[in-house]
Amino acid sequence: MEKDVPIVVVKEVGKSYGTVEALKEVSFVVERGEIFGLIGPDGAGKSTLFRILTTLLLADKGTATIGGLDVATEYKQIRTKVGYMPGRFSLYQDLSVEENLEFFATVFHTTVQENYDLIKDIYQQIEPFRKRRAGALSGGMKQKLALSCALIHKPDILFLDEPTTGVDPVSRKEFWQMLRNLREQGITIVVSTPIMDEARQCDRIAFINHGKIHGIDTPERILQQFASILCPPSLEREEVRHETAPVIEVEQLTKCFGNFTAVDHISFQVNRGEIFGFLGANGAGKTTAMRMLCGLSKPTSGIGKVAGYDIFREAEQVKKHIGYMSQKFSLYEDLKVWENIRLFAGIYGMKEQEIERKTEELLDRLGLADERDTLVKSLPVGWKQKLAFSVSIFHEPRIVFLDEPTGGVDPATRRQFWELIYQAADQGITIFVTTHYMDEAEYCNRISIMVDGQIKALDTPARLKQQFGAETMDDVFQQLARGAVRKAD
Repeated sequence: MEKDVPIVVVKEVGKSYGTVEALKEVSFVVERGEIFGLIGPDGAGKSTLFRILTTLLLADKGTATIGGLDVATEYKQIRTKVGYMPGRFSLYQDLSVEENLEFFATVFHTTVQENYDLIKDIYQQIEPFRKRRAGALSGGMKQKLALSCALIHKPDILFLDEPTTGVDPVSRKEFWQMLRNLREQGITIVVSTPIMDEARQCDRIAFINHGKIHGIDTPERILQQFASILCPPSLEREEVRHETAPVIEVEQLTKCFGNFTAVDHISFQVNRGEIFGFLGANGAGKTTAMRMLCGLSKPTSGIGKVAGYDIFREAEQVKKHIGYMSQKFSLYEDLKVWENIRLFAGIYGMKEQEIERKTEELLDRLGLADERDTLVKSLPVGWKQKLAFSVSIFHEPRIVFLDEPTGGVDPATRRQFWELIYQAADQGITIFVTTHYMDEAEYCNRISIMVDGQIKALDTPARLKQQFGAETMDDVFQQLARGAVRKAD
């Protein structure tokens, strides 16, 4: 095929699920060798479009071709020419790194050796862990393995649906450098991302919302044209002052797994009503430390008190006095909205009358009154996240632990989520939050940054930027995280 003929041609594609129109007359082209971005809010239709273009879903109307081949009738040939990374980790968790790679090579009738040069720069970073199960890798390492598996049959085009969700800023930069290297080798890349710094690295982006494409242009023009959705203004907050009594006290807290020290003698305090950011690259020890503070894992040594209770001796009391929202969505997808609220309120020991009253108040406040009988799995991602957070503080705990609560959520929805966090902090609830979004780090009262299991920096965002001679928290994070000795795994 001639080089100047577009590799992707989409004409008036439509797709409905029942009464919901997921895509409405979508049309665009992707040129060979470009990085083309699909940007839009949660539920805009991005994943549906990816599934149609990778021949996993049939459109109701319209046509689409990949390299001149029709996605509906010539899907077998297309599948040999495309690589696909879906939004959720798509590999086999119980197979090792090298077993996953060999499996995908076999599926495409090739070998790892035959196309090793194409994946060499990516795979060499995870090769030391080739015997490790894929499910035991960190976020950054999982994405590198998934990219290697998507590339092993030497595709003409890569489809990547939010490939860096849950990945730390250092690994994200490395990942995008890999994409630029692949483009230099002639591979076309179609990628969706909720991170606007990544959108800026595309050659062109299409803004999709409510199933329709509203504009296609250079990143700067699209981000300017749709700034209210894609680049909302920073949150302003007039902080409510609370007494400064600590609700979390940690001294020389340590956790070892065999000879490996995951958390290495960390010490800090967090005060009532404070928003405390707990940052670090994948594998730095954040989640292990958080699990100890939540009473889910016993320390090897050191002292920790949460809400006045000892995390070693009084773990059950700790659990009763905290809220928790995990990195992986924590509500029950097959229960209705009101059923989820009632279930968690019952677990926390709230009285029936109080549950009924507060449920109605919560649904009204979140604008979910009309969705009370909707199954949670039917809600957009942003609504799910806001509901999960509201459920985690429904019993009015003294502290709520949030483990990467806005992963994969678009900028406008993330801003709304942080408005809920501010409201909770103003009521005196302490927020202990991990995040890979450095703009969110700016919203915290204080931040700690872990490297190799130790806290290497702890202060306000303003003082940390001053201390490291940096303009942004991303610059501070990059300086510290790049000094890590141990690998992410």
